Amino acid sequence: MTQVLSYAYLDAAPAVQTGTPKAEGSRTLAGMLLAAVLAALLVVADQVIDTWVDGHLLVGWVALWTVAFAALALLAPPLRKMSSAASAVIMGWVRASQERRMEEKMWEYAHRDPRIMAELQHAVMRSRNEA
Repeated sequence: MTQVLSYAYLDAAPAVQTGTPKAEGSRTLAGMLLAAVLAALLVVADQVIDTWVDGHLLVGWVALWTVAFAALALLAPPLRKMSSAASAVIMGWVRASQERRMEEKMWEYAHRDPRIMAELQHAVMRSRNEA
């Protein structure tokens, strides 16, 4: 019944995109995650390096920036994949929510208008006959 409701009377309800467009926010999310992880890693590295260098500031800065660039090189791809997957899950949930609201609205229309209800019943009967 839900498939019939989602395709019937598409003009009566706003259309939902059915394609899978790449989420634009995943790149921004990956950048934010990378910045947060890198900041935490740099704080820990600064604490560790500070105990090692004993006043040799240049050695400490070189070691700290080595850790920073290594973290950027190693953590960027996994965080981008993770943020893309999270974005896809969220977009799927939003799309399912939109479809559910459209189906509820169509069902309300069908309860008010007997012509729509009759057409939905005929569509259900046709789909049962085809199966």
